[in-house]
Amino acid sequence: MTDDPENTLILTLATGNVVIRLRPDLAPGHVDRIKELTREGFYDDVAFHRVIPGFMAQGGDPKGTGRGGSDKPNLKAEFSNTPHVRGVCSMARTPHPDSANSQFFICFDDATFLDGQYTVWGEVVEGMEAVDALPKGEPPPAPGRIVTARIAADL
Repeated sequence: MTDDPENTLILTLATGNVVIRLRPDLAPGHVDRIKELTREGFYDDVAFHRVIPGFMAQGGDPKGTGRGGSDKPNLKAEFSNTPHVRGVCSMARTPHPDSANSQFFICFDDATFLDGQYTVWGEVVEGMEAVDALPKGEPPPAPGRIVTARIAADL
């Protein structure tokens, strides 16, 4: 667990709990969006619809297709020099830099070719093995899902 419950996201997956330290110092707007959606229950029962071994697990689309998002406006990019390495959480987007909305991905391995092009908003501090155990595929035949997403301060 982290020492800042207001900036700690806990994803409960069938494979185990994933504790993510949110990084408002890097991406305050994106962290606010993740917390807002989490508190609304948006991420509960949402699938990881794209899970590529050695690369990343992507979720956050309520449709489970990779083409959906929340009804909130898209976010302005908050790119940083933080490297996309194992456990880093970053926002998915279309080719337009300011198109992140609710979809995100967690890196399985180094993906530094994404650096400076996607907004890093957190890092897994516990439970990466639960992410590693997600069913693989684009989409997986039986996708892993976020059972619940909660901010630690609310528990």
